Amino acid sequence: MAGGLKLFTARSDGGTPVLDAANGEELMHVQPNVSVVLGNRPPESPGTLYLSTKQVVWLSDSETTKGYSVDFLSVSLHAVSRDPEAFESPCLYTQIDNGDEGDESESCDSESSETLDLSKITEMRLVPSDPTQLDTIFNVFCECAELNPEPVIEEEEEQHNWIFSADQLGAAIGDDPEWNDSQIPFTIGYSNGDHDLASSVLELQINDHRFEDAEEMESDNSDDHHQ
Repeated sequence: MAGGLKLFTARSDGGTPVLDAANGEELMHVQPNVSVVLGNRPPESPGTLYLSTKQVVWLSDSETTKGYSVDFLSVSLHAVSRDPEAFESPCLYTQIDNGDEGDESESCDSESSETLDLSKITEMRLVPSDPTQLDTIFNVFCECAELNPEPVIEEEEEQHNWIFSADQLGAAIGDDPEWNDSQIPFTIGYSNGDHDLASSVLELQINDHRFEDAEEMESDNSDDHHQ
């Protein structure tokens, strides 16, 4: 599930991000002097970019309590941008899946407000002070993204088992000589193992059948009385 952009403050004594080594996370690339631009906000003061096998981490050099991270699974698109009409400086442009499909609440006003709501940020630009490093950052970014493919969601086994066929309903009835398949007008399913549903319908059908016989017998008796 997409986690979106998050605050990151877990630093080691040396100032590097604390990674999840227990689950195999490894550092792949370190790029100093990189500014980060979140949405339409002004660029943050330069910091250090860390690319691991699982996430992108940016840590501020001037504020030790400031940092951001995003899992590669939440990065839906990344590309090198050198078009000055798109952005004033060459950068690595990324789109972030924050899990809010169709959410139109993000706006320039909310992104530029003093209170930053990271859950609304869907765009991030990484701007190195040395633009010649962009291709290197991009290549490592691609390599790390390939290590985090979109999980394949297997179709859940159908929990609503059906259908009762006419044969199956007949088997449930047994050897009742007054019952045959032609009297089963439909098939019926059940959900969550509710076999009582089929039994109830069978009982209803059987009762209806018997009621019809009773009505016929009553009609015959009535005719006999009138003769």
